[in-house]
Amino acid sequence: MGATELTPVGVLGGTFDPVHFGHLRLAEEAREQLGLAGVRWIPAGQPPHRGTPRSAPHHRLEMVRLAIAGNSAFTLDASEALSAAPSYSVPTLTRLRESLGPRQPLLLLLGADAFLGLDTWHRWQELFALAHIGVATRPGSPLETARLPAALAAEFAQRRCTSPHALREAANGCILPFSITALDISATQLRKTLAAGGSARYLLPAPVLDYIDEYKLYS
Repeated sequence: MGATELTPVGVLGGTFDPVHFGHLRLAEEAREQLGLAGVRWIPAGQPPHRGTPRSAPHHRLEMVRLAIAGNSAFTLDASEALSAAPSYSVPTLTRLRESLGPRQPLLLLLGADAFLGLDTWHRWQELFALAHIGVATRPGSPLETARLPAALAAEFAQRRCTSPHALREAANGCILPFSITALDISATQLRKTLAAGGSARYLLPAPVLDYIDEYKLYS
């Protein structure tokens, strides 16, 4: 084990409007493949990069709570959803770093599409001083072949890690691509399907679907 002697903690943010099996498999496969101590789910209250979510923060919090129930490796962090301030990753990770200490390895989990736009994020280059970044890719679509913006490509070339062991050797600074099961599930398409009265069964957990039906969130 490396200098930190601590197991990395995954951080998964998003609007989760609604949470679905694609989110859950990303978190679970990251936990298993990368040897994470757990994954902290952080629903955004006011996401700055997109329009206002269709569902209110308390509904999205409850849907995530229902989705991760029974998995002891998953925990729900309500701080961002309950805040009136925009949800930016740097302040979020700063808060976690202050809580967990400077030696605890943190791994910000992103899908490949989100990573490709990382250079548009608020204070994005400060992320590397706060956490590692794990980038979930589809089988057969390695990040190395993607066309990255120049500034992001430079960071990737400098920081790319090839083994999960690197996550334990420092508390932050590594970019680690990893391949996950391809589940082509879109929250946007789910909302459209539900609004049209279609079936979303088997695309998201049954308790989440029951909650959506009870409160008529997307109809």
